[in-house]
Amino acid sequence: MSDGLAGHEYEFYHIVKHSPWLGGYSEYSILHEGLPYWFNGLVPLAYGLDDTRLKLQVQDVSDFVINHQQADGWLGPEAVGDRDIWGRFPFFLGLCQLVEAEPTRGPKIIPAMYKFISLMHSMLIDHIGFDEIWGRVRFPDMIISLQWLYEFYPEGNEQLLLETMYLLRFQGYDWPGFWTNESFLFDDLDTIQPPITAQSPLFPFTHGVNAAQGLKAGAVVYRFTKNEALLQNNRDGVNWTFTYHGDPAGSLIGDEREAGINANRGTELCTTVEMMYSMSYLYQMLGDNYFADRCELAAFNALPVSITSDHWARQYLALASEPYAQVLRGPNPFWNVGPHGIIYGLETNYPCCTVNMPQGLPKFLAAMFVRVGENGLGHALLAPANVSTTTAFNTSVDITCDTNYPFSPILRYNVTASAPFTLYLRVPSWYVWENSSIELNNNGFQYPLERNQNTGVTPVALSAGTTSITYTLGGAIRVEPRANSTVAIYHGSLLYALDVGQSVTALATSLYNVSYTNNITTNTHFPYNTSSRPPIPPTVHDFAITNTRPWNIAIDTSTLTFHTALNSTNDNATALPNPLFDYQAAPSYITAKGCEIAWPLYKGLPAPLPAPANGTMFRTCTSNVTDVVLRPYGTLKVHMAELPLVDLSRNVTVRRGGLAEHKQHVLGPRKDQ
Repeated sequence: MSDGLAGHEYEFYHIVKHSPWLGGYSEYSILHEGLPYWFNGLVPLAYGLDDTRLKLQVQDVSDFVINHQQADGWLGPEAVGDRDIWGRFPFFLGLCQLVEAEPTRGPKIIPAMYKFISLMHSMLIDHIGFDEIWGRVRFPDMIISLQWLYEFYPEGNEQLLLETMYLLRFQGYDWPGFWTNESFLFDDLDTIQPPITAQSPLFPFTHGVNAAQGLKAGAVVYRFTKNEALLQNNRDGVNWTFTYHGDPAGSLIGDEREAGINANRGTELCTTVEMMYSMSYLYQMLGDNYFADRCELAAFNALPVSITSDHWARQYLALASEPYAQVLRGPNPFWNVGPHGIIYGLETNYPCCTVNMPQGLPKFLAAMFVRVGENGLGHALLAPANVSTTTAFNTSVDITCDTNYPFSPILRYNVTASAPFTLYLRVPSWYVWENSSIELNNNGFQYPLERNQNTGVTPVALSAGTTSITYTLGGAIRVEPRANSTVAIYHGSLLYALDVGQSVTALATSLYNVSYTNNITTNTHFPYNTSSRPPIPPTVHDFAITNTRPWNIAIDTSTLTFHTALNSTNDNATALPNPLFDYQAAPSYITAKGCEIAWPLYKGLPAPLPAPANGTMFRTCTSNVTDVVLRPYGTLKVHMAELPLVDLSRNVTVRRGGLAEHKQHVLGPRKDQ
């Protein structure tokens, strides 16, 4: 990431380099959210990597903004009468992370935060600056920052902080009220009458990014109200949202508004990174293993599929059924996404994802390890990592996790502790018990996992000194039902999709261009696409990707076979390729038997399939049976991830131009190898 867009936007991308927050002129929205989004992601990226270049960028921006704080406490470029507090939410999250990473900056940052909070408090009392839906529906993000100050830097401002939390809560949109049987929209929103438009009262809850950010609302509010009813209500909201509007890769379908769960509807990259943050927050707050599973699923699938492997281009919208990523001519099936929505580039369709994308993996890294009780640490989100910290009981602990997870089932830990403590290892819900174990110091004795049914963690009591741990998570192919008699295929925390081949074409960079009312200085229109835009690096291009093999494939799930180049003896000795989430780069894949079927297009993309005509869930072949390969979803920028079914153990009818061929195919059971 640091070598791609996220690490270089400050140097060339005018939404950051020439942001009004830095005295510039370039923005894509009157909300002035561009630089705050970027800052919120760059802070954990810079300090997670301990990257001096990026840390200097963070410090330059924070110093400039605070040094230019307005006399009344306002942070940002807006003048009195043209202020909306929403853009401060992600900026404050960035400031909190900055002080956590570098406490010596606290004496400058904390007073500036309180000066703004005092102003925000008075604005909320006077009902000023909190009129747009974006801040009112995303209010939990600002409350998180206020709670952080209350816990770590109260400085006698407890009453001010609590009052501001309540003002935000009661002037914001009512997420708990939406997560009820009476209000929640369980149906495909395209079928609801009257239609859900941008003017509908429920639209703020159904905007994809809003929904992802709002998923933590109940837990956030619970922390200062202690209203126990909010917790189950929040769990219901998450469960319903993913059940009725979730995609198979771990994110939410919303292009830009939610629809249902059809595979030709899209998931916005902003939605994915916000949802990951909400899920990691909920796991730390409520402890349900489900939330950590959802976070990992998105991190290893929905996130990488939307970003090129070199991190120099991103996609605005990803689809589960996406056999090509090209400019769409004519009408498309999306609610509010243009013709460039599914190609890869600098700012295709809309710039928000370019500046919001950086928070995804860095915040995932920051949430990997958690304190458990007074003398425990937990590996909550599984991935390779190093951590040096102390427990609440003042035990010094250094942990290195060396692993190729999620491509390998084995995680190897080297732990050094100044005193006895307990390490808690999270066990994902998909694990296979008989193939999972923990071994200490290579002693040859493998302990079975005994995980907590709620949190999913298994405790490992460790003595002072150095201990090695080999943690093995058994996995198997999972077949999960999706809409329209299709299925999604998983192994471990990875979604596998049909490899349809790919041909990549570099395009000229398409730049978002709009004029909007910008009252920073006067009531005039400032064009987004200015002639003084900094030069774009040669590594930045738009890309269209097309398939080179048939995509209209149905599979026989009894023929699925898992393959991997990694095993228990070479799992970590074999370095994964870099870049990893590149076409055919991953060490694992799944083979199967399948055939082509009749599958029409709808508005330029694969249509939702009708129910099979024969009254079963199986389709009719229109070609001979063929071998197919499924690869990790994040490595396939074009793919088919929701696959219809065919039963090849029976006579297969191959329809061609009205004629039918009959073939007998007897196939063995599904196996892993």
